Amino acid sequence: MDTRNGTKESALSRNLFLKGTAAAAATATVGFPAIVRAAKSAKSYPALGTFPAGVSGDTAMIGIISDLTGSYSADGEDLVKGYKLAIKHLNGGGGLVSKVPTLSGKGVLGKRLVYKIGDSETKANPAVQAATEFIERDKAIMICGDTSSAVVIALAKLAQREKVVFLSGASGSNDTTGKDCQRYGFRSQPSAYMDAKALAPVLKKELGTKRRAVYLVPDYTYGTTLYDSMKEFTEKIGWTTVNHYLAPVGTTDYSSYLLNIANSGADVFVNIEFGNDAVASTKQAAQFGIFKTMQMIVPNISSYMPDGVGAEIMAGVYGTQDWYWGLAGNKAYPEAAANSKIFLDAFLKEYHGIYPRWTAHIAYDQTLTWADAVERAGTFYPPEVIKTLESGHKIDLCLGPVAYRAGDHQQIRPVPVLKGKKPSAMANKDDYFEIVGMVPGAEAVPPLGLFGCHLPGYT
Repeated sequence: MDTRNGTKESALSRNLFLKGTAAAAATATVGFPAIVRAAKSAKSYPALGTFPAGVSGDTAMIGIISDLTGSYSADGEDLVKGYKLAIKHLNGGGGLVSKVPTLSGKGVLGKRLVYKIGDSETKANPAVQAATEFIERDKAIMICGDTSSAVVIALAKLAQREKVVFLSGASGSNDTTGKDCQRYGFRSQPSAYMDAKALAPVLKKELGTKRRAVYLVPDYTYGTTLYDSMKEFTEKIGWTTVNHYLAPVGTTDYSSYLLNIANSGADVFVNIEFGNDAVASTKQAAQFGIFKTMQMIVPNISSYMPDGVGAEIMAGVYGTQDWYWGLAGNKAYPEAAANSKIFLDAFLKEYHGIYPRWTAHIAYDQTLTWADAVERAGTFYPPEVIKTLESGHKIDLCLGPVAYRAGDHQQIRPVPVLKGKKPSAMANKDDYFEIVGMVPGAEAVPPLGLFGCHLPGYT
């Protein structure tokens, strides 16, 4: 018997054992989530959409669609600022990236994020054309954006066909996560139903139960579904709906509508118009003397409406927003205060003292949420990312812990209810609102299936 071979074999076995023990110890140090990510990263997935072509190099491309021109352009510019800041922080650290355990500030799954921006013009066709180019030419691994529900719904349908994850920008229509819901689409903004349900108790408390309301409504899915939800919840608190008037997006002269509103006998004017249209219609309503006899309510206050109409008109106006910078450091809302301040400070620094509006918040939070899901999935493969987003995992960002609902991809998150401040009460030129409530998402969200959502498949 050759003992030399036996000795070599024994030494080799001992070395293998020691290496195995060291590897096991290293694995224990890394932790179970990292093991899962590593295992998923090693798994082979079939080609689907822009995967794996879009992440075969050192970068991963995000296609951003926004209203650089058109009726909602001011909100669109703010949205883009949020996306740019999120991508900068994901690539280089900073902001809320340090608060999310999965995010390193060194890209996503080792890929540096790059982006391109397309102008929707607040119209579906240019938006879809730009997104299609990003998908086909640039192999965008994710698309996101816009501030019109009609555009968002069109982009979500494109994303479903092309099997590319889509995160909507500003979209308040019930249809977005209702009858037009898509497996590949996710929405973080409160729906029309959530806004109306959160707002109604405040209106009952502050304005009473014997009110007569007249509505100005943009004539598309956002406006009509928000009107339906406001009508439902205000009538439940005893209000009477006098009438409503539908105006096309991009209307410049509202005089015919406002004449009818002024003569309606209502004592509450509910203005559902958005963006530049909200500014134009409100200024013209003031010229008609409507605010001398009517209280104005704006259920979903667009980002730059207060800047456009001025603090005097906005004083005493009730409404909601997706997020408001006044949450930063606000001791009354501790779950949102600390992280909102981190975001606010980072935004002010990046954009030289410009305050973020809620559209920037949507862009920032959704981009970090997507990056977190990719890291937890351990892959960019779209079905795995979607399933991770559907898992109910909560991510703690500007509004506190939030998560998407698996059945319709509506984010379950608080709804801030606001009241316009008098000019004399404003601490600075951007201090338009006081926060009069933060309604928990679980209390505001509609019952699953109420608006007809039936999610398509993953592949």
